[in-house]
Amino acid sequence: MAGGSGSSGRTGVRVVVVGDKGTGKSSLIAAAASESVPEKVPPVHQPTRLPPDFYPDRVPVTIIDTSSSLESRGKLNEELKRADAVVLTYACNQPMTLSRLSSYWLPELRRLEVKVPVIVAGCKLDLRGEHHTTSLEEIMGPIMQQFREIETCVECSASTLIQVPDVFYYAQKAVLHPTTPLFDHDEQTLKPRCVRALKRIFTLCDLDMDGALSDAELNEFQVKCFNAPLQPAEIVGVKRVVQEKQPDGVNDLGLTLNGFLFLHALFIEKGRLETTWAVLRKFGYGDDLELKDDFLPVQTKHGSDQVRKEVDKIGMSKYGMVDEMYMGEKRYLLLDAIFQSVELTSEAVEFLRGIFGLYDIDNDGAVRPAELEDLFLTAPESPWGEAPYKDSAEATAMGNLTLNGFLSEWALMTLLDPRRSLANLIYIGYGGDPASTLRVTRRRLTDRKKQRTERNVFRCFVFGPKKAGKSALLNSFLGRWPFSENYTPTTGERYATNVVDQLGGTKKTLILQEIPEEGVQKLLSNKDSLAACDVAVFVYDSSDDYSWKKTKELLIAVARQGEDSGYGVPCLLIAAKDDLDSNSLAVQDSARVTLELGIEVPIPLSMKIRDPNNIFGRIVRAAEHPHLCIPETETGRNRKHYRHLVNSSLMFVSVGAAVAIIGLAAYRAYAARKNN
Repeated sequence: MAGGSGSSGRTGVRVVVVGDKGTGKSSLIAAAASESVPEKVPPVHQPTRLPPDFYPDRVPVTIIDTSSSLESRGKLNEELKRADAVVLTYACNQPMTLSRLSSYWLPELRRLEVKVPVIVAGCKLDLRGEHHTTSLEEIMGPIMQQFREIETCVECSASTLIQVPDVFYYAQKAVLHPTTPLFDHDEQTLKPRCVRALKRIFTLCDLDMDGALSDAELNEFQVKCFNAPLQPAEIVGVKRVVQEKQPDGVNDLGLTLNGFLFLHALFIEKGRLETTWAVLRKFGYGDDLELKDDFLPVQTKHGSDQVRKEVDKIGMSKYGMVDEMYMGEKRYLLLDAIFQSVELTSEAVEFLRGIFGLYDIDNDGAVRPAELEDLFLTAPESPWGEAPYKDSAEATAMGNLTLNGFLSEWALMTLLDPRRSLANLIYIGYGGDPASTLRVTRRRLTDRKKQRTERNVFRCFVFGPKKAGKSALLNSFLGRWPFSENYTPTTGERYATNVVDQLGGTKKTLILQEIPEEGVQKLLSNKDSLAACDVAVFVYDSSDDYSWKKTKELLIAVARQGEDSGYGVPCLLIAAKDDLDSNSLAVQDSARVTLELGIEVPIPLSMKIRDPNNIFGRIVRAAEHPHLCIPETETGRNRKHYRHLVNSSLMFVSVGAAVAIIGLAAYRAYAARKNN
């Protein structure tokens, strides 16, 4: 394999030149820009632009000169923060400037958190004495071991033009074709993300899926990436090189995955990073070795910047009472469009069912963690190894993920991060139109008006005070028994997701999100916090009067939030720990409160005796009928009554005005006839 550079998508590279005074910074820049020996050099050179055709990648380079004086330190720091790469200079005839690299400049770049490639340039090479016998590798080797941000070192001379263009070529190359994402210099191996990306590319190019790239497949790969075929002699040469160094890299069928990886490691070791990057970018990867946005056509719930600006504009305006209600409704309509949720299409779900069957090798209805890890070997990493996905779905006693758990994890990822979900579908082999994998659901306002929803995935906020039984509810939803007496408070984000069977054989995915008591205030401080919620559940300890009082406060706070924002959500109360003696005062008060708010009475529940009381089906039914079970406070009722009066008054005024206009028109017609 051979080839040139791939497009990085960059429109320019900004290189900042730093170093001690007198090391030749300005002369270096002047010589590079004019391609001639500079006669007169200013103390600090003006920003200089090398045109696109200066280097093979055809990306312009802007060079920024700096002063090392104390007075200019602030400007120097600002320039470094904007740099894509840094050229750090020393003078070959001044050993002190070389020692200053490791004693001052490189530590200073780290202190300023300048995390870009560094090119060390030894200037004034022509002035170094002939007695100097130490090689550049011997000088810079220990420094490069200590400071891995150094990409390369080069010695040059502005007076003789020796290697002057090379300095900025290496700087540009370090930005366009970075080493850090691909190669671990300490281990001398490809980095895991690079291996995963190349494995996916190998799999896509292995058209007959025999585990090797045949001569024809290898040639097709070459044409796709570099627009040029491989000659038969070149293919033989590639295989010979691989077989000499990596015996298992070639077999009777062609180039194996190990051979493919070996070749790319060899390119990188020989400084030909542009070849590997050309391959990666051709298959859609960015510098972070994830698929770029233009390979992920996701239209998600986040909405356009223009809509968000309009929302903010409405939120900041000050209007009279009638206008405020109108603008509040307008704001709600805009936000309702933004907070539409995203689900997998039936086509994507069927693909995932097939993938699950493929990896369920023993056909026991579950995939082991190792099998799941194998599934994501062509993704940057396994997406479910950390919160909020870890332990959020149904698994067997052995920790194996069931089909329901597998599909529920995908539903959760699609709801929370549609882009990541689509990317992972592509990583694991989805070859259809990416736009056919996701669908944006109908707006919640429309669902409420039609008194039904077309959603297949529902998000439920689970509120309640400490020790009420929220975590036990989530655990039971995932089939985690028996009930534990040990109390472990939930401190971070926690989800539980599973498939719920409904009457008639339909299946819906329910996502429970536990809201810790101390997190409620922060949640409700965002006026749009309920926009993403389909149903809210309030869990309290039915044997504890304080638990009920705290839950009542939470319920009313959520009800008021819904009324103020326009995002009222169906609410259910769960009287947990029903196996204990219920508090009679709490029972009476809860009956009164639910009656006043117009919602169902609390649902008794005991997790200790494994009594789910079909609670999850009831939660789904509440979400399926978004116009019911929405609590209404007295303030809300008064506001609705006032709005009704205002609308009636406006209608009366409108009718009166219409009558007056008609009367005036009739009078004018009568007067005209009389005059005639």
